[in-house]
Amino acid sequence: MTKRSPFKYFKTSPEIIRLAVMLYVRFPLSLRNVEDLLHERGIDVSHETIRFWWNRFGPMFASEIRRRRVQQLRAFSRWQWHVDEVFVKINGERHYLWRAVDHERRGS
Repeated sequence: MTKRSPFKYFKTSPEIIRLAVMLYVRFPLSLRNVEDLLHERGIDVSHETIRFWWNRFGPMFASEIRRRRVQQLRAFSRWQWHVDEVFVKINGERHYLWRAVDHERRGS
């Protein structure tokens, strides 16, 4: 079963809606500032329209971001780490040295 687009009945393109919501959420801008920024780019929308989009699509965008972050974290869990360790005598004093290396041989 195909999923219905949440932007189906909107005249404005999904890219513009996403841009307006992300500008409002990501940066410390007011709704009227976002309206002005979009107007400078030739997009005429009201600050009330941006507020409506934020209320309607904000949770959806947040869940997408959360889902992507979880997928990235799961990808990191496949990494393998190895610890190289050795005891070294320097001037008669014994020292323990170790180094962590991932599966791509990059140390940290």
